Amino acid sequence: MGRNLQNGERLRPVDLARGHGLSTQAVRNYEEAGILPAAGRTPHGYRAYTPLHARALRAFLALVPAHGHRTASAIMRAVNRGAAEEALRLIDESHAQLLDDRVTLQAVESALHDLEPTPPREPGGRSGPATESGPGGRSPGAMFIGPLAGRLGIRPATLRAWERAGLVRPRRDPLTGYRVYDEADVRDARLAHQLRRGGYLLEQIAPLIAQVRAAGGLEPLESALGDWHGRLSARGRAMLTGAAELDAYLREAESRSGHGGRTIKEISSEGRTR
Repeated sequence: MGRNLQNGERLRPVDLARGHGLSTQAVRNYEEAGILPAAGRTPHGYRAYTPLHARALRAFLALVPAHGHRTASAIMRAVNRGAAEEALRLIDESHAQLLDDRVTLQAVESALHDLEPTPPREPGGRSGPATESGPGGRSPGAMFIGPLAGRLGIRPATLRAWERAGLVRPRRDPLTGYRVYDEADVRDARLAHQLRRGGYLLEQIAPLIAQVRAAGGLEPLESALGDWHGRLSARGRAMLTGAAELDAYLREAESRSGHGGRTIKEISSEGRTR
């Protein structure tokens, strides 16, 4: 029914599947989703793939760790229907997101460097040794929920959600009953905000902040930041690999078109009519 990649042009679904550790159904699903060009058919109706399809599959599998499954799928669909500009735009957006993630990481690190170590809370909920109180019994640097939310660029409802998750522990003003965020609370809110921007879930942030409170410092976050750096670097490298595989796919498609300006979709259509 077909020959393998090394010995001929016609490939069966199983040839592509085995070469990439996939099931034959996955290969068919990728074709149906437009991730692979449509396959030609044998006189008996069997799918007949080519090395161009193998290139497409390698490109897609390389793009997934770089851009995520959804974006990688969209890139391949755009390329296969001849919309190269759309594919490049999607890639550019993904690179811009990676750059934004790097900026966010730098912001987190800057925030940590700007934060002064705060003594752990005393059992009564106050932070560290007693300080001179301001109006309403508030210590210097304390804030109400509105101003703090405004400083962070979030909604007060977000701070209340963080309180329920244990990320911040404001006390109540004895005169007004309003939430009061002391210096340690402001620190915790800033850390939570930056880590949320970095993609961390609330349940991942809570133990980190608990460690910061217990230790009275920020050292526990160093390993998390190191892991974050590693993930960004891995994604950047994956983007290089994905770009190389996609370029190889496009070059092979151009070679098969005889530089006649035909798209991958047109080459695939020709294969189906043979």
